[in-house]
Amino acid sequence: MAPEVLYEDNHLIAVYKPAGLLVQGDAGGEPCLIDWVKEYLKTAYQKPGNVFLGLLHRLDRPVSGVVLFAKTSKGASRLSEQFRAHAIQKTYQAVVCGAPKNKQGILINYLLKNEVKNKTEVFDIETTGAQYAELSYVVLKSSTDFSLLEIVLKTGRSHQIRAQLARMGTPIAGDVKYGAPKPLPDRSLALCAVRLLFRLATQEREQEVALPTPPEWAVFFKD
Repeated sequence: MAPEVLYEDNHLIAVYKPAGLLVQGDAGGEPCLIDWVKEYLKTAYQKPGNVFLGLLHRLDRPVSGVVLFAKTSKGASRLSEQFRAHAIQKTYQAVVCGAPKNKQGILINYLLKNEVKNKTEVFDIETTGAQYAELSYVVLKSSTDFSLLEIVLKTGRSHQIRAQLARMGTPIAGDVKYGAPKPLPDRSLALCAVRLLFRLATQEREQEVALPTPPEWAVFFKD
């Protein structure tokens, strides 16, 4: 699947990021979402030279979903402030292995990122260097081996959803780093950022950008 523009105004642009695509380029020089959006803006508005594009947040490479960028410095400033204040509601869906004991709940942990292993450690009590992490979840449906969860992030920590769901005993399908039994065929994770709710840079109203449950996940619920 290719990137797709989901919402756009004078200050902001929200784009669908497919799993496997980097949000921001690295030393390897691979294609990334930022380059795609810049090229879209140059072509759509016949802009010569460099295009301003403010990176507001990221999704892990194997994760799909909504990514929001700023087209202006005003948009970058006001939306960055909302992200810092946790004023933007971020909703995800995930297919997890097994089923949680409870159909809905709140997970509170303390997370410590191991930069060497690129993995987040989870603690149940306050730990030196660890950050407070909170999310809520609801089970939408289940099959014999999998469950579909909707998740609302209260904080935004590195690998937060992946680590906290694994700690609960229900790692995300395909996430072998956090305990899933095997990878998915395309090496993606069954995790998608399906909804962002934010206030526009003009402050006039709230805006929702949403995606449906990824149709390819139907394979997990055939029984």
